[in-house]
Amino acid sequence: MPPIELFVAQLCPYAHRVRLALAEKGLQATEIEIDLRNKPAWFLKLTPTGKVPLLRHQGQYVRESAIICEYLDDAFPERPIFPRDAHARAEARIWISFADTQLYARTATMMHSSDAMVHKRIKAQLADDLRFVEQHAFALRGADERFLLGSEFSAADIAFYPWFEQLCVLEKYLGFVMPTECERLLRWQETVAAREAVRTCARSPGFYLESYGPLLAA
Repeated sequence: MPPIELFVAQLCPYAHRVRLALAEKGLQATEIEIDLRNKPAWFLKLTPTGKVPLLRHQGQYVRESAIICEYLDDAFPERPIFPRDAHARAEARIWISFADTQLYARTATMMHSSDAMVHKRIKAQLADDLRFVEQHAFALRGADERFLLGSEFSAADIAFYPWFEQLCVLEKYLGFVMPTECERLLRWQETVAAREAVRTCARSPGFYLESYGPLLAA
């Protein structure tokens, strides 16, 4: 099999998303760490956006984490992470888009702002986003349907999970409080965290707190 190379940054949740997809599919990749504050000139020649993750496979480059995950499913159809059913596949894409445009986008805005009013507004929005997931992904499902699309783990779960793995940073440094009514969502987090593939990629809360502390204090 031609080698897979993945250009990453350790704290990037989107890169972590691709790590999870690779692990779930039983694929191995060589990781190349990129310093996002001092991007090498050679890296900027590979991708017009200068962002990670970036995948190299068979001499071709694929960027954007959600698209990379779909590419991996197309190139390596064994152990799929996207549903084969067209409607379920569309639902997976809807939840992935929700994660990107709501949770991750809002969090990035908050972490790059020192304005207390911005923090207050976004924390309220994030809490509403999580209540939305609780209501529309879990509230109407049976107790045995533990994942975002039901009983089967999918790319939708992979898309959300890195945000939850870094939740400790928002709680400690930015005062975010997880809504207590999101009980099914909290159980989902525990269920996903216990998966073997997820555990092989996991970073500890201590790693995130130590890594983000100087960045958020700057």
